Amino acid sequence: MFIPSIGEKMEVAQIIVDVPLMQTDKPFSYIIPEELAALIEVGMRVHVPFGSGNRLVQGIIVGKEEENLNLYEISNLKAINEVLDSTSVLTEEQLWLADEMRHRVFSYKISCLKAMLPSLLNSNYDKVYRDEAGKSWYHSQLTDEEKIDFSKRVRSDQLTVTYLAKSKENRKIEKYIVIPDHKKLALFEVEKRAKKRAEFKSFLLRHFGEKIPIKNLAFSSAQVKFFLAQDLIKIEEVVVSRTQAVFEAVESDEPKALNREQSSAFEKIVREQNPEDLKPFLLEGITGSGKTEVYLQVISHFLEQGKTALMLVPEISLTPQITHRFIARFGDKVAIMHSGLSDGEKYDEWLKIKSGQAKVVVGARSAIFSPVENLGVIIIDEEHESSYKQDSSPRYHARDIAILRAKWHGARLVLGSATPSLESRARAMKGNYELLRLTKRANEKAFLPDVQIVDMRSQINDRSANFSNVLLEKVKEKISKNEQVILMLNRRGYSSFVMCRDCGFVVECPNCDISLTLHMDTRTLNCHYCGHVQGIPQTCPNCQSKKIRYYGSGTQKVQEELEGLLTDVNILRMDVDTTKTKNAHEKILNKFGRGEAQILLGTQMIAKGLDFPNVTLVGVINADTGLNLPDFRASERSFQLLMQVAGRAGRADKKGEVLIQTFNPEHYAIKLAKEQDYEKFYETEMRFRRSLSYPPYYYTVQVMLSHKVEEVAIQKAYEVADLLRHYLSPQAKILGPTARPIARTHNLYHYQILIKYRFENLLEEALNGVLELTQRRENKDLRILIDSEPQNFI
Repeated sequence: MFIPSIGEKMEVAQIIVDVPLMQTDKPFSYIIPEELAALIEVGMRVHVPFGSGNRLVQGIIVGKEEENLNLYEISNLKAINEVLDSTSVLTEEQLWLADEMRHRVFSYKISCLKAMLPSLLNSNYDKVYRDEAGKSWYHSQLTDEEKIDFSKRVRSDQLTVTYLAKSKENRKIEKYIVIPDHKKLALFEVEKRAKKRAEFKSFLLRHFGEKIPIKNLAFSSAQVKFFLAQDLIKIEEVVVSRTQAVFEAVESDEPKALNREQSSAFEKIVREQNPEDLKPFLLEGITGSGKTEVYLQVISHFLEQGKTALMLVPEISLTPQITHRFIARFGDKVAIMHSGLSDGEKYDEWLKIKSGQAKVVVGARSAIFSPVENLGVIIIDEEHESSYKQDSSPRYHARDIAILRAKWHGARLVLGSATPSLESRARAMKGNYELLRLTKRANEKAFLPDVQIVDMRSQINDRSANFSNVLLEKVKEKISKNEQVILMLNRRGYSSFVMCRDCGFVVECPNCDISLTLHMDTRTLNCHYCGHVQGIPQTCPNCQSKKIRYYGSGTQKVQEELEGLLTDVNILRMDVDTTKTKNAHEKILNKFGRGEAQILLGTQMIAKGLDFPNVTLVGVINADTGLNLPDFRASERSFQLLMQVAGRAGRADKKGEVLIQTFNPEHYAIKLAKEQDYEKFYETEMRFRRSLSYPPYYYTVQVMLSHKVEEVAIQKAYEVADLLRHYLSPQAKILGPTARPIARTHNLYHYQILIKYRFENLLEEALNGVLELTQRRENKDLRILIDSEPQNFI
């Protein structure tokens, strides 16, 4: 154990340890041993002894300073055990972001910091060091002294270091043969009988000076081993970027001419401004108005100034079509970050950003934390999407983090959407954001599609429960013209539920208060909450009747029905079930783009980011799904989804048509989607929000309590409500406790409290008090989640 001298000036590090508890939600002081002093930087990960048992835990250095230590301090301070990084993995900006987040999202500081690192650095891992000759050493196999020495050699550029997951699939290494000494190889005598060795020797001599890839070698491993043993060749390992193939497949692209509206938006975004006067820009542009081209040219402008760019796209619309547009324009300067990448691929892209090689980061929600420096612009496309809000700890909204990062860098922030969130549009109307509008389609030949509402109450179709005669005839008409159709159904699976026609029994999940969904491809009943799977019953478990029937329609069932109604038609289905495998999303879209199918049927993942010139009809099979959910944003979400999916039709020089099937044709969200009138929808919805004291007129915080015993959950929920009333003013509205709409999942009972407020000085103190409750011994089985500005109430 390291022991400093009394009264000696010692360097002390402030470290957040990876123990997510209220009592550990602060920096702890650790002595920096003399032998590690030259290696330590703020933002590094370290191993430190923690607690009475001194178990080693990971920590992150958030500060360091020199201190004079007295005898008491020396006896009470522990020392850092091991440095895990050669350079900082978190920047000064990221550490500041974590401080800001802790005041806003009510997650522990370590959770905020870990959200900024690739998961490879948060899991079991090893490090491999390599010298210029290709020799490698694994960190886990070094002695403590060697670890310190190797860290010093990395800092002096004598070695390179790469992080590897324990799992082999998390790294991609290619092996090459190199010939260190041509003369030695040429003079080496091969026995006359060893013809294969002689051939291999000749092959090697012909390729002297090259790196010969082993994977393409026509000679056996025995030949390679023989020449290795004679020290005539060496094997060099090269870490290969797992995403490079994506870049090589994309052809370059040139900027397009901007129309008057696009040019005006571009000029306003890039104009010189005092950083203190910068406001976020809200770019409101109808579908097909060319928002992406404006983004591309704004990014290009800031790259020319030597700055970088960050572009966020919702996960659901981060399609190959979108990413390829950025790669085509900016090539290897682009890094792509999304959930479809493996841990290793994410690490490769993170390293590309961290090293400064990537100047443009395109990614989903978590990409907002990318360690990109010198930002010139941050763009959030489809800014209204609820997926920008993280639904697990830390519960941040990417838009809020973007505002903080733009402030730090003095960067432009652009929020783009055809149907902005009411919160963003209200801020624009108050002058907090600068509103820019694109009202025309960028392709002058493309017109907004004709939208027709089909009242399903009067459409009795003996042949189909899902398709009106009008929609079926339109589909046939388009296919006869060799045009393509997109059909959206907002539900995956085969059927909503399985019910007994005799007694009404519905097969439910044993862990959750929700009916199971039928999946015919696996012939199972699945719970989409906890993942429970069971077989399909042949008789009713309640009354033993054989009249078990499937009710409702999922994408699988609709596909089967459609194939029965339309002969000789190829249908591609795109939902969570058909896109589980890697690159499945891209393969389906490529097939449709090549015209190998006439119909693309899918869930709302097909509503965004797709641009197919030959699509002239979009059909919404069930516009009512989601419209009457117990969520004050239900109408807004339905309107936005209908507007987006309608935008997939008629994007080239062929006129587009949209058919919306509904049982609620008079609902204002559906009527205004037909008229494609965002302004009227905004006015109508804002009146409801004001009368009910909901955002954007009020802020909201949701407190959710879960326990395996319902009575305990109720009791603790009332305790929390009393605590909140103690801290908050009478002007705050505290609703609940009430059971969640789905009151039980994962064998836990859920209750919630909703706080609606405008100005509450003690809110942060009150919510930290709520977190404190979970630290009491009697509450060890109680789960409390705090969600500031929740996006979902179900």
